[in-house]
Amino acid sequence: MRGPLSSRRGIALAVVAAVLVAAAGGAFWWRASGARGSSSTAATALELSGDLRAHDPAIVAGTDGSPWYVFSTGDASVGKGAIQIRTSPDGHAWTTAGTVWDAASEPAWVRSAVPDVTNFWAPDVYLHDGTYYLYYAASSFGSNRSVIGLLTNTTLDATDPAYAWVDRREVWRSTPGSTDYNAIDPGIVEDAAGTPWMAFGSFWGGIQMIRLEWPSGMPADPSVPPVHLASHTVPPNAIEAPTIVRHDGWFYLFVSRDLCCRASASTYNMVVGRSREVTGPYVDRSGADMATDGGEQLLATRGDMVGPGGESYSNGYLAFHYYATHLGGDFQLAIRKVAWDADGWPVLTTADEQRADAG
Repeated sequence: MRGPLSSRRGIALAVVAAVLVAAAGGAFWWRASGARGSSSTAATALELSGDLRAHDPAIVAGTDGSPWYVFSTGDASVGKGAIQIRTSPDGHAWTTAGTVWDAASEPAWVRSAVPDVTNFWAPDVYLHDGTYYLYYAASSFGSNRSVIGLLTNTTLDATDPAYAWVDRREVWRSTPGSTDYNAIDPGIVEDAAGTPWMAFGSFWGGIQMIRLEWPSGMPADPSVPPVHLASHTVPPNAIEAPTIVRHDGWFYLFVSRDLCCRASASTYNMVVGRSREVTGPYVDRSGADMATDGGEQLLATRGDMVGPGGESYSNGYLAFHYYATHLGGDFQLAIRKVAWDADGWPVLTTADEQRADAG
């Protein structure tokens, strides 16, 4: 689940890296850690520096010289576990910028809803009509007693006099024994008509989706049960961190599968499926439905980068965390500019990685 910074329940699934080389029309096509593409279809990894200790990063990629932001899972020792903020002038050099709230201004209602919460998890930030909607989750290890909350702001610039996060309280919840899903890891997308939707989920019943409404950012009809989008099917259904991207007439569902938060023993990896409809079905390149364990693998453990996952997307860039072996398995921020192959599928491996896999 996008959230705690220590181990979670589950079983490890070995990550398999396959390499496929074939000639077609004079071009070579590779499958590297599950990602397909040609030598000209490769992601670009940004060179990062500064404070990169961000878990479950929610990226806001700046355009036309505007600042970049990353919001991430909180640390229980800082601001009572509040969502963390990092900023960059260019997407490369990152500086910590505090937390969304402090101990005195936290959304106190959350601790009544989830008494065992120690830190706040896996935010997502979405801009609509001049307002930033920051969704976040509160839960605890091994439990689906969880809530997704919402804060709004009209600016992300903390020096702006208008800067103020407003608590909009609970969006959705899950309850042990009552709901077979876990209300964490929110991810927001708008359909072609401008209707907002929230994907969420971790373990239990997998990835779910509900319809929201603007301008509240709240459920359009709380009585309507969520739509099931994806499952891993291998117990304990280790799938989470949904991010949905609209691209060229398709909706792409990115998820993280297997286990995070185990330092260098983490087995997280990213897969994707696509659909013409925001509610699915999402299928991979072979046509396998993500609801029954389908998914085109995009990125997995390689070299110093262990367990990449917890992803988010903004303006062509995908942010994620991984566990760095040279740092003893501590987590680090990574950002890649997504490439798209001739068949319309995203590619996250770099040209160097593809060459290495091709031998």
